[in-house]
Amino acid sequence: MTAPEHAFHTELADRLDYGRYLHLDALLASQQTLSDPPHHDELLFIIQHQTNELWFKLAIHELRAAMRLIQTDALEPSFKILARVKHIQGQLLRQWDVLATLTPSEYVEFRDVLGPASGLQSFQYRMIEFLLGNKDRRMLAIFRHMPAIHDELQAALEAPSLYDEFLAHLHRRGLPIPAGLLRRDFALPREPDAGLVGVFRTIYENPHQHWDAYEMCEKLVDIDEQYGLFRFRHMKVVERIIGFKTGTGGTPGVPYLRRAIELEYFPELWQVRTELRSPGDRGAGS
Repeated sequence: MTAPEHAFHTELADRLDYGRYLHLDALLASQQTLSDPPHHDELLFIIQHQTNELWFKLAIHELRAAMRLIQTDALEPSFKILARVKHIQGQLLRQWDVLATLTPSEYVEFRDVLGPASGLQSFQYRMIEFLLGNKDRRMLAIFRHMPAIHDELQAALEAPSLYDEFLAHLHRRGLPIPAGLLRRDFALPREPDAGLVGVFRTIYENPHQHWDAYEMCEKLVDIDEQYGLFRFRHMKVVERIIGFKTGTGGTPGVPYLRRAIELEYFPELWQVRTELRSPGDRGAGS
């Protein structure tokens, strides 16, 4: 039902209104096209990537909050936060549908104005990768020209990831997390650990005994799966628009993105699915 006209707030000259609260003047002035004359589809390209960055900002905010909760052994309050991250990922995934309407003929008209600019240089995306445990020190070099951002990323590189914090929590509650996973250089990539698969098998085979840890495992799988779908969709949209051209950031383009599809942030949580035993097999000691 439409509200009575007298209920509307119309005297807003010196009050907080919608536009001021959201800083819409700055936000909507941030889409500066570089093509000359302006190409119709460059605005789509800019808004797509700016919107990605806003969702990345929220994902970082939520992941850090979840990590703080896990550090205090409060798993259950983190579940809603991680569910939100999954839905943020869903938004990011669906946005590729809009960019996929950009045809190769349209993109080539303004691609040159990008110069070396590339999504590879998104420091927020790199922060998410580091928070989720995909550590690669070489990536810091991309951000040397931005010292404050470089230092923030380096700190995240060298700190425990979301997964590391969860493993530390499981250790504190008495589960036999391999010692090497608790005392390692967190800046280095982590290899899958067979001993950790055994810990997760215990959790998955006894969900009622370890319900919160079991639920956390599934929340992490949700996030891992969604980012895998995001990377796959990214690769296919890039292939659809530029084929096998080199990426603007200096990567090989589609082959580089295709390799990234195989990444799993939490490999043991995928491997344990193969290792789970039926109740009868457990009783037989196999």
